[in-house]
Amino acid sequence: MLGTTFLLALRSILRHKLRSFLTTLGIIIGVAAVVTMVTLGKATTAAVQQQIAALGTNILQVRPGQGFGRGGGGPRPPEFEPSDVTAIQQQVAGVTAVAPQAQASATAIYEGANWSTTINGTTMDYFQVQPWPLSAGRMFIPAEETAGKAVCIIGSTVQRNLFRGDDAIGKRFRIGDVSCDIVGTLSTRGQAGFGGDQDDVVIMPIKTVQRRFTGTTDIRLLMVGVDQAYSTQQVQASLTDLLRDRRKITGGKEDDFNIFDTRQISDTLTGTTTLLTRIVAAVAGISLVVGGIGIMNIMLVSVTERTREIGIRLAIGAVQREVLLQFLVEAVVLSCLGGAIGLLLAQIAIAVATPLMQVPWTFDAQINVFAFCISALIGVVFGFFPARRAAALNPIDALRHE
Repeated sequence: MLGTTFLLALRSILRHKLRSFLTTLGIIIGVAAVVTMVTLGKATTAAVQQQIAALGTNILQVRPGQGFGRGGGGPRPPEFEPSDVTAIQQQVAGVTAVAPQAQASATAIYEGANWSTTINGTTMDYFQVQPWPLSAGRMFIPAEETAGKAVCIIGSTVQRNLFRGDDAIGKRFRIGDVSCDIVGTLSTRGQAGFGGDQDDVVIMPIKTVQRRFTGTTDIRLLMVGVDQAYSTQQVQASLTDLLRDRRKITGGKEDDFNIFDTRQISDTLTGTTTLLTRIVAAVAGISLVVGGIGIMNIMLVSVTERTREIGIRLAIGAVQREVLLQFLVEAVVLSCLGGAIGLLLAQIAIAVATPLMQVPWTFDAQINVFAFCISALIGVVFGFFPARRAAALNPIDALRHE
């Protein structure tokens, strides 16, 4: 009987194709919106986690100043010194390596091509603190670091714009007023978590940058690698105490430096994107309720239109549960068709949006199954009242209906 009821429901839906499509439009939009928003939200979260992971999850970034700004309009806090690096390495337990950084901006020139980029002066501990393998060539050798040689490792963006993607190893180019020999090229890393191109960089020995570009021994950033066996919070507390002592900050005075834990940044960004995804999905889910109301409305109209048909079925022996089942199945079929079309549209929208947003495409079977089941449930919930009304009709009154 269930198979016959399904065929009758399908025949009724096909008899009014346009009306059936408009009836399911709310379900289609709701399912497509919910699946698209949740999938893109998870893809964005995954992209953020990948970008943070590329920086390293057990890293403390230490900068002079309070937060992202200097704050208060007071005197500029002092930069770090080379002795700070040595002190951290020797006196803070749980530190695997400390990579000091001095940065500058300059224009790189090679055979008529030029490109404005960022110069990052550091030591080989930089590659120990965070995973960034070379795509070709070698790293600096201790003699080059100690002497401050004009050697460099370039990012893929610089290589692409200066050398048109050709092999750059062993070539010499000019950056600012300095002629630099390329000894290595970095693998592609992509966009940073807070925007910007991580591959648009030239890495040189820190002494070279300090002597030839900044003119000081100041260090703008310290990247501190933390041993996996230690808690980053514990190491951060020890690091804070050491720097306060070295910078002569006493009593209740505020720190003139700030320490960022990349793991905390990752957790914060992940929590934020997850919350936003849930909010957007909840708003999109409202259209599912609207779609359910639309199905109930059309089913009530259908009951009125087919009152005489219902009377005939009841008069020749059909029981109330068979009439109720017929209209309930019809409502569920409408909802499921809307859900299936919505899922298809969602996959198309996701396939189009992920390249534009530069996030990985992922197929989340759980949210797809959940959205389809919700669409079927809406058919049951909103189709039950019209179906019960049809089943409760008096056969004599229904036969008299015109």
